[in-house]
Amino acid sequence: VITSGIPRKPGMTREELIGINAGIVKTVAENVLKYSPDTIIVVVSNPMDTMTYLALKSTGLPKNRIIGMGGALDSSRFRTYLSLALDKPANDISAMVIGGHGDTTMIPLTRLASYNGIPVSQFLSEEELQKVAADTMVGGATLTGLLGTSAWYAPGASVAFLVDSILNDQKKMIACSAFVEGEYGQNDICIGVPCIIGKNGVEEILDIKLNDAEKALFTKSADAVRQMNDALKSILV
Repeated sequence: VITSGIPRKPGMTREELIGINAGIVKTVAENVLKYSPDTIIVVVSNPMDTMTYLALKSTGLPKNRIIGMGGALDSSRFRTYLSLALDKPANDISAMVIGGHGDTTMIPLTRLASYNGIPVSQFLSEEELQKVAADTMVGGATLTGLLGTSAWYAPGASVAFLVDSILNDQKKMIACSAFVEGEYGQNDICIGVPCIIGKNGVEEILDIKLNDAEKALFTKSADAVRQMNDALKSILV
């Protein structure tokens, strides 16, 4: 699990983090591989999608063995905000966030969220759902502003949940940043998609049928992630 790098600070953009953290993550990933060649790497360092892509490209590992943690964290925050809005236990709520792990790039899938199998849209208005989605998207920035540094409790719990699925081959469906090759119409980036996580890492990327609006948001999110990845060109030469 790679968490190396400076934490995100209030007002700091993810682009600003790239220049600082890329060299750190690249060095750590290469040294991990030196001592543990059969490793599965879980990237937590920010900006997470770009650092996941960097770890993949700099190590040359198979794509299933490099996983970005962000979607698991974003989805847990999404379920928490839905729980508050519904006044129901978060454990009874199924909800997922896909797309880039950023305040403007993540996509909370409100249409597919459910409470014990019942669509949450039967309990919450469209306005309430949009507020939940908006709160989810700024959840990280909200905590950063309150704490003065990056969050640690929820990310720690989320990465433990992800690692548990790998170590115990639980094959849970978890939104993770994974390398896509045609899935969701995208190529050559790491971005949040629904994955089956087991002893081999990313064992499958699930193809959720998105509607036109969700597809457009995913394309926009992928474009933003790809733009941040452009900053890695000098490092990956």
